[in-house]
Amino acid sequence: MGGVRSSLVADTAAHATKLDLTPSFILPARNEAGAVGQTVQRIRALYPQAQVIVVDDGSTDATAQIAERAGATVIRRPYGMGNGAAIKAGARAASGDVLVFMDADGQHDPADIPRLLAKIAEGYDMAVGARVKGSQASVGRGIANGLYNRLASWMTHHPVLDLTSGFRAARADRFREFLHLLPNGFSYPTTCTMAFFRSAYAVAYVPITAHKRIGKSHIRPLRDGLRFLLIIFKIATLYSPLKLFAPVAAGFFLLGLGWYGYTFHTEGRFTNMSALLFSASVIVFLIGLISEQITNLTYKREE
Repeated sequence: MGGVRSSLVADTAAHATKLDLTPSFILPARNEAGAVGQTVQRIRALYPQAQVIVVDDGSTDATAQIAERAGATVIRRPYGMGNGAAIKAGARAASGDVLVFMDADGQHDPADIPRLLAKIAEGYDMAVGARVKGSQASVGRGIANGLYNRLASWMTHHPVLDLTSGFRAARADRFREFLHLLPNGFSYPTTCTMAFFRSAYAVAYVPITAHKRIGKSHIRPLRDGLRFLLIIFKIATLYSPLKLFAPVAAGFFLLGLGWYGYTFHTEGRFTNMSALLFSASVIVFLIGLISEQITNLTYKREE
């Protein structure tokens, strides 16, 4: 069975090469000395001539030295600037026409890379490794990611199978269009996914199995809980703000209408609370319209 899989990977990689896809691999890393070396070696075994960039985001261990010995080009940051900042630094330095992003902690299997590149060769602008059931780091994060996926699918009218996956391949020119939108933190996958859909770029999903990371996770549930909650609102405001603001405005309007009906029936008058709810409805709707125009201008800048 292993021989069949190896043959399939080799055939897919050869197919991608024939289509003149030149990949550059970008691995953000912070204190990943335990895994970065073998990850780089496995990538280079598949693509010996490809550019492999490890962005050392202020590591205090031997991450940079190990990556260099494994054959990677290392970009060193003097202090930790965030996962998204490392992604942007790698994207600016990469010379390939396809950028492949993956974690340096051993979660992502390099054997899945040819399947992502095959989707790019088919004409997609980005291919995302969608983690299958059982690949999530914890039950809580699995539930949260499921919520993000459903919300993003509703916003885009496309099935979004894994909004937060950091294992993806994208055409370099397309990806660089959105560098100014990407945050410096952990939510860059959300931002670039929604930006691609917003700009009508084709996105494909490839099922993958994510392995348990080597070393300690940099995500803290308590510290990052609010940040992940804000991602939900960022998804909406990044793609189409009115889809978020219009239902909220309608909710305030219906509450005001219901309260007015109740007070008119019981007291025969229009109350201040009804006026406040109606005013809130109008204000929220107008904010949504303004946000929609700002979003349109943001994407029109690139078009």
